[in-house]
This record gives sequence, structure tokens and C-alpha cells, in this order.
Amino acid sequence: MTELLRRRAHPKAPTYPRILALDVLRGLAILGTLGTNVWIFTNPEGPPSALEAPTMDTLAGAVEMVLRFFANGKALALLTLLFGIGLELQYRSARKRGRRWPGWYLWRAGLLFVEGLLHYVLVFEFDVLMAYALTSVVVAFLVGRSDRAVRWWMVVVATLHVLFVGLLTLGMSLASASNQPLVVPSRPDLFTHGGYLEQVSDRLALAPFYRLEAIFILPLGIVLFLAGSRLLRAGVFDDTVKGARMRAWLMVVGLGVAFPLNAVTMFVLGPSWALVDRYVLAPVVAFGLLGLVTTLLHRMRAGRPGILRRGLTAVGRTALSCYVFQNLLAAVLCYGWGLGLTARFESVRPWWVIGAYLGIVALFMSLSSLWLRRFDRGPLELMWQWAYQAPQRRRPAAGSTPPPAAAG
Repeated sequence: MTELLRRRAHPKAPTYPRILALDVLRGLAILGTLGTNVWIFTNPEGPPSALEAPTMDTLAGAVEMVLRFFANGKALALLTLLFGIGLELQYRSARKRGRRWPGWYLWRAGLLFVEGLLHYVLVFEFDVLMAYALTSVVVAFLVGRSDRAVRWWMVVVATLHVLFVGLLTLGMSLASASNQPLVVPSRPDLFTHGGYLEQVSDRLALAPFYRLEAIFILPLGIVLFLAGSRLLRAGVFDDTVKGARMRAWLMVVGLGVAFPLNAVTMFVLGPSWALVDRYVLAPVVAFGLLGLVTTLLHRMRAGRPGILRRGLTAVGRTALSCYVFQNLLAAVLCYGWGLGLTARFESVRPWWVIGAYLGIVALFMSLSSLWLRRFDRGPLELMWQWAYQAPQRRRPAAGSTPPPAAAG
């Protein structure tokens, strides 16, 4: 471990060119997840309020609703697409080195699941890493199959996902309004005045509810993982005519069609369409964002990266650490066992929430940039890589002659 932590920011050259757009997109997705989660941390009811939506009756409510709209589901879907691209890169690396697939990738998925489990129990109720770990196990056995087989998998699974969301949406539309919360914490002021261990205990007791989304998004995750893999193979990140056409098509469908429909379901059709907002239309918008950001980066290639681009790149290169630690910092700032800002500034919501979000974003952009001056990965990434490589290190075979001991 000590040797690993001494790695500097100049690792051995990779076997294939680094796709710089991926770092920026990953940073945007990570900070976008905070754009969704921050409204949960800053709500006095905490995570049980996740399904509640503000109203447009007041200026404060309208501002919050608009800001939540821009992040809701889109960052999650974009991050899922990028995980699929990462899996494709792992597959390419294994095949190029002649390694069996999925082989050790399953160990990588197991470590990701453990990381997500710890993040869920110790930090945040709506961890997504566990779902990604489970999805990656399924996709690992599909990524190497023919394009035709993968397309069939995507069509069938996407159809089942949309049908299920449609049935649930129909049920929500027909059901009578109820003021009964779906989950009841052990005490009503758990997140404003409760202790840390009390929250951990509640996360364990209410896991069947809090982990519902992780199960619910598995079909969507399979589709987006496979889509990310195939987009990379098709050359969506290439600075070519073909790549530009693909990105233009993604922008038309994602931003020109899905985004306006997403606005209609959010602001016109109302809360009963919340599942369509987050799990059907928002993922399509994410494709448009991928196309837009990549296109802009190609056009800005000749220029010197600005502070925003450098910050997003640094966050993207330390994505796992930033994802976990930004949620931990938000908990420390907002919950009663920390600084308790949620209870203190409840009367000035959402204005203080905007300031808190921008402050956390600036902090993690700065910290990740400083960290990468010395190390080539984030702190959790270093520990995770050590755990991934530990069982793969060669040991002397049974019966072999050990190396001679050093003199002295």
C-alpha cells in the first residue's frame, strides 16, 4: 500500500490514447449527481423526502423545481453511459493482453459492490455503485458478443423497462393522492437532530426501501452500459466526419426531442409522471449531453483549457473519490450530527442550497486538481486499485526454489 501511495502523476503511458472528453464528461456527471443529491441533504426530512417535489406556487419553489429538473436523472444516466464505456475499455485491454474475459473483471465488480455497500451504510441512502456493480457483471458477459446480439438485448431490455415504468406511471396516475410517506424514519427529526449512529441504524433497517432504486435501474443500466460500449466502438468520440454526424444525431434526439418532452412531463403533467421524467426521458437527454460536450471539446481543442474545463477534468479523473467524499461533506454540513445547516437555514431555502452546492463544487475541483499534481489517481482509486491487484500478484509456485536471501 505504501508503494502504491507514492505513485506520482506521471504513470506509464497507456496502451491506447486517452480519450480526454471522458474525463470532462465524468466530472460533469459526478457533480451533476450532487446537483440531485444536494436537495435531499438540505431537506429537513432527509432521504425520505426524495420523492417529494416542490411546487411552483412561490418563487423559491419555482427556482428549486427548475434547478432540480436540469440534474434529475440526466447526471445518473450520463454516469451510467460512462461506466459502460469504461467497461468496454477494460474489455479491450484484456483482449489486447490476451487475458481471459471477464476473468478478473468480476473481482473488480465485487470490489465496486463492497465500495457501494460501505457508501450506503456509512454515508448515503441512494448509493448507485452497488447497482453499477451488479449491472457490470451482467454486461461483462454480453460486451464481447456480436453487434446483432447486443442490439437484441438492448431492444428487449429497454422495452421491458419502458413497459414497467409505464405501468407504474399509470398506477400513480390512477391512485388517489395520499399524504402517507413511503418510508418512516425512527424519529421525525433524525436528520436535523439525530446522531450519526442512529442514521446508520436506520439505513440498515430501511434497506429494502432505500435499495429499491438500485434494483429498479438494473434494466436501464444494462441498456446504457451496452449503449456506451457500442458508441465507443462506433467512434462517437473521434474527431472525424462520422463521429461528428453521430454526435449531431445524439443532440437532435436527446436535446431537440427528449429535452422538451422532459420539460412537459415535469412542469405540465406533474408528479405522477416522475418515473418517466427520471428513468425514460432523462436517459435520452443524457445521450444529447454526451454529444454536445464532446463536440464542444473538439472545437476547443486548440485553445488552452480554462479553469472550468481543468476542474471538470480533475474531478473526472478522481471520480470515485469525489462521488463518495462530496456526499460525505454534504452530510457533515447539513445533518444534525454535523454542522446542522439544514435546520439553521431552512427559512432561506433554496438560496443557501445554491451557495452550498457551488461551494462544494469549487472545493472538489480545487482539491482534486491539487491531489493530481502528486498522484495519478484519487485516494479511493489508489486504495481500490491496490485491492484489485493484490490477489493477482504472483507468488512462488509450490515446490519452487525461493530466491536467495540478501546478504547481511
